[in-house]
Amino acid sequence: MIPTADAAQVNHRATYREVLAEPRFRLLFSTRAVSITADALRITTFSVLVFSATGSALLSAVAFGIGFVPQLFGSLLLGSLADRLPPRALIAGGYALTCAAALLLALVRMPVAASLGVVALVSLATPVFHGASSRLVAQSLEGDAYVLGRSLNNIAGAGAQLFGLALGGAAVAAIGPRRALAVSAVLYLGCALAIRIRLPRLQPGGSGGTPGSAGGEDGAVRASLQGAGLLLRGRTVRRLMLAQWLPVALVAGAEGLIVAYAGERRFAPGWYAVLMGCLPVGMLVGDLLVGRLLRPRTRERLVVPLVALSGLPLIGFAAEPGVGVSSCLLLLSGFGYAYGLGLQRPFLDALPRDGQGQAFGLLGSGSMTLQGVGPVCLGALAAGMGTGGAIALAGGTVALTAGWILTWHQPPCPRTETPQNPAMDLSSTPPSAP
Repeated sequence: MIPTADAAQVNHRATYREVLAEPRFRLLFSTRAVSITADALRITTFSVLVFSATGSALLSAVAFGIGFVPQLFGSLLLGSLADRLPPRALIAGGYALTCAAALLLALVRMPVAASLGVVALVSLATPVFHGASSRLVAQSLEGDAYVLGRSLNNIAGAGAQLFGLALGGAAVAAIGPRRALAVSAVLYLGCALAIRIRLPRLQPGGSGGTPGSAGGEDGAVRASLQGAGLLLRGRTVRRLMLAQWLPVALVAGAEGLIVAYAGERRFAPGWYAVLMGCLPVGMLVGDLLVGRLLRPRTRERLVVPLVALSGLPLIGFAAEPGVGVSSCLLLLSGFGYAYGLGLQRPFLDALPRDGQGQAFGLLGSGSMTLQGVGPVCLGALAAGMGTGGAIALAGGTVALTAGWILTWHQPPCPRTETPQNPAMDLSSTPPSAP
């Protein structure tokens, strides 16, 4: 529960219509969906471009994931800029930077190492403008509307990613990888112009022009490292971040083994694509139903069961089931992803107001990095225990994570001078001693 709001406000259930009626959120939501489509298109076509130039499956895989891991370093070194710079210039500049990188890859024939370096450098800045965008969403929506806004972003993000992957395959086949990269650059440019034209000019640190303390005189790198350290040293914020990172990383690792699992089981050609589509379909349905039908307190109470649901079905892969059962297991696992909706409001309430942008950037970059590491770790385990066993191990570890969350105690109520740091009560366990 959240002790800083009355019961009626805490349990008020917003609607998607209310969320979409907010002009600033609608702008950020639509541009983010377009940019995710462009991301998927760029990643796919760049991977194809590298493979066609080198014939190396390894380099093609590196090209696919090169934009993930550097994001964590960018968040640690530059994350404070999300709260220190004007959001309109920062977000529009981020989209313009990715547009320039995509155009550079499309028009200039560089060595593969240089191309990979360009993508890695741009990804360092990604958490900064994504953090600024997430901070504006948090400032534009209140209470349950914020949670449903995150739900809409999840739903649109999954759909945009699937559409971008499909568009990438069609574009490469029709016009070639370099022109397909140019198409992604046009999409990024459209996002940058929309933000530059339609987003009001706001001051850093606030939604209405009142600068926060984040705009201090410390250097950006020093302030970013200090801010990240303060966030991660706080037990409540650290726990909520880990709760959002670990299950997603483990399930992503299991997802990365689906193609190999289908090959080992000698499924008919094309079935691996069906299996890979089951997780995002489950995610879409879960976010829609949990976000729309359940009240805020109910979502927060269901965090542990939903985390367990995202892991327990994967244990069934230890029996090496066929296509039908595997599809059902993956659908159920994807549905459990809706547990994140029950963590959104407690996470926002636990953040210092002047560091929200950096916190959101760190949350996103950490998740992306672990999702890139998860498949590698599970792939190494699968070499010794088989893909079915490795997927089952990932599911069991997610279930253990649910048990860990269940052990959380609610700390004492915060002091009156820091009311924005309430904790989350996920079980009936009494508060721990000070």
